[in-house]
Amino acid sequence: MAETIRLELVTPVRQILSEDVDEVIAPGVEGDLGVLPEHAPLLTALRVGELAYRVKGKLDYVAIVGGGFLEVNDNKVIVLADDAELGREIDLDKAIERKLKAEAALEQERKSDEKNFKAVEIELMKELIRVQIAEKYRGAK
Repeated sequence: MAETIRLELVTPVRQILSEDVDEVIAPGVEGDLGVLPEHAPLLTALRVGELAYRVKGKLDYVAIVGGGFLEVNDNKVIVLADDAELGREIDLDKAIERKLKAEAALEQERKSDEKNFKAVEIELMKELIRVQIAEKYRGAK
């Protein structure tokens, strides 16, 4: 029985991560899901959220900021994300600034157009995830 599972995280722009991990916790569209070594084959859509993975007991984070898909097969987890950032690469101050701008834009759109309101609401969700993950890294130092 395998002790680790291979995690590969890819966006249309670059491969972000390729690492053997102990566990993957992903933001599935129907709720968070955990994947351990020898997991059964699986294909699911992802929502905007936080992907976590554990290596030798230490938890690490990735912000999935555009949704995507996750496939588990042959002791490998492949995440095809529309957009993603490693938690350790997120600048907390900039993320907070973008979150505040997204909140202001959301309030403005709420007063005008429903379609634009939804798009701005999604942007705010992305920025909230970035801030949450960046705060975890700042707190770990």
